Amino acid sequence: MPLSLHPVIADVTHRIAERSAATRQAYLARVENAAAEGPVRAGLGCSNLAHGFAACSGPDLLAVREARKPGIAIVSAYNDLLSAHQPLDEFPAWIKDAAREAGGVAQFAGGVPAMCDGITQGRSGMELSLFSRDVIAMATGIALSHEMFDGTLLLGVCDKIVPGLLIGALAFGHLPAMLVPAGPMASGLPNKEKARIRQLYAEGKATREDLLDAEAAAYHSPGTCTFYGTANSNQLVVEVMGLHLPGATFVQPGTPLRKALTEQAARRIVEITKGDEYTPIAHVIDERSIVNGIVALLATGGSQNHTLHLVAIAAAAGIQLTWDDFADLSAAVPLLANVYPNGSADINHFHAAGGVQVLVGTLLDAGLLHPDVQTVAGPGLDRYRQEPILDGDTVTWRDVPTATLDDTVLRTADNPFATEGGLRMVDGNLGRAVIKVSAVAPENRAVRAPARVFSSQADFTQAFRAGELNRDVVVVLRDQGPRAKGMPELHALIPALGVLMDRGHQVALITDGRMSGASGKVPAAIHVTPESAVGGPLSKVEDGDVVHLDADAGVLEVLVDAATLAERRPATRATEDEWLGNGRELFAALRNTVGPAELGASVFGRLSNGMVGGAPGVAEPTASTPTAAPTDSSDLVDVKGRA
Repeated sequence: MPLSLHPVIADVTHRIAERSAATRQAYLARVENAAAEGPVRAGLGCSNLAHGFAACSGPDLLAVREARKPGIAIVSAYNDLLSAHQPLDEFPAWIKDAAREAGGVAQFAGGVPAMCDGITQGRSGMELSLFSRDVIAMATGIALSHEMFDGTLLLGVCDKIVPGLLIGALAFGHLPAMLVPAGPMASGLPNKEKARIRQLYAEGKATREDLLDAEAAAYHSPGTCTFYGTANSNQLVVEVMGLHLPGATFVQPGTPLRKALTEQAARRIVEITKGDEYTPIAHVIDERSIVNGIVALLATGGSQNHTLHLVAIAAAAGIQLTWDDFADLSAAVPLLANVYPNGSADINHFHAAGGVQVLVGTLLDAGLLHPDVQTVAGPGLDRYRQEPILDGDTVTWRDVPTATLDDTVLRTADNPFATEGGLRMVDGNLGRAVIKVSAVAPENRAVRAPARVFSSQADFTQAFRAGELNRDVVVVLRDQGPRAKGMPELHALIPALGVLMDRGHQVALITDGRMSGASGKVPAAIHVTPESAVGGPLSKVEDGDVVHLDADAGVLEVLVDAATLAERRPATRATEDEWLGNGRELFAALRNTVGPAELGASVFGRLSNGMVGGAPGVAEPTASTPTAAPTDSSDLVDVKGRA
């Protein structure tokens, strides 16, 4: 164990706590007011309670009726359209049996939507993707609002689903909550080969059948996609935050160990609903665990989507997190993983090399993680150095040496791939943005080239196919932000941009849309805020303007003098009619109320008690008013003990 916490980790955590003191205390006061000594359903009226057990039978009916045993809510994102969520089909039955054996009773409380960004990529459905996170949070809230439960198991894996489940559960912060993962699919076509065929198709050198064969060989069975995008970043981050059972994250579906871990999660949630082991989620997610999650994200070169999601999750717990916190932590955290798109390995290779256990061990030993956190497995993060194994049908844990089994995939903190994490923040007269650099070669991190401006992916694709971009170019794709189009992911641009880079051109992408973790070798400044739709500077960029992006120096600017830029009128936006069809009109109210990217792109707004949404009193950042982090002058808010 280190003698002390790394000073940057300590300083950033303390300033988050100081900034959040009022909102965090307001949140914890609400949690305390909602907590009950026994099963909350004991206080329901007879008619209310009868409705709650009418569908039960056998011992479960008696257990719910007598209101003496802990009630466990199952909230699931199951569907059999998504490979990552199809394995969840069997989980409720396993959970109910295991909870009953442990002295509790589990009921399926509600399902939440789960959409696939892979299916909707480049389509209009992608414009609903980010909004689905907050819909999932609301759906989770509906499931838990019946006041029948003393704890909850959250079944979900991908992109917006895990953050949505957490935001919803934090609104019921007095309840213990645990995430139950499903695990990744087995390795298929190597991701590097898949990317090669995508580029060949973009150049017209491969057929659609060739491309479909490659994609089908890569995404081929139940389980999470194996590249290190948002889905697998979700899973790793929440385990390091103490919200999974130790070692549960990357065990494949359809295996005896996956079933045993799911059953153990049911037993464990019953244990932590009462007595000395009572562990409400409000006490697991605090300033320290949020920082631990960011450190894990940075150390592995994970998805930039978490610069949105972790901000929104933190806000749901009364914690005010900023992009400056990410940037300062990134400067201190070494890059320890080399998983596609950062390298050629997939998430199964990462797991085989030592996975989360080796990562947690080396980060703890380097003083880069808070060890003294509360987790669903008990006090302290040391438990997450251990890996689960089966002893017959029983899952047990054993210690894992802090040593990698493959240093081409996973390294320890004394021998990193890079001395800094994979994330940068850039700002200038175009606003503020984040950029993932863990897969970008150092020589490609600074680009100065004429802009080509687009307002749709289709227009970009047409220009690429016409040969209009075969030069040094900064592609500016605007009108993709939360208010404009719901902030879709823009992966479909990457093969074409990669082709231009391979032809020897300087290439970069600047957008107020999203890019997840799959931007790969292309330098992409994303989440630009303020967005074009609210008059942000991107709305004034014109074709031919020279744009300067420098990830290492933190620069994002258009080389146009201030007076000229001020005189320009924002470009005309697309009409509202373009946001109709494929269900988009149903989300108009969310689009009209969504906050800026830097505050998590949340639709919940800035509530006065800091419960959810952006931090109260914090204005939307602009290019001229960057967010400055307060200096460190306070200790952490104490959140120990039962609320």
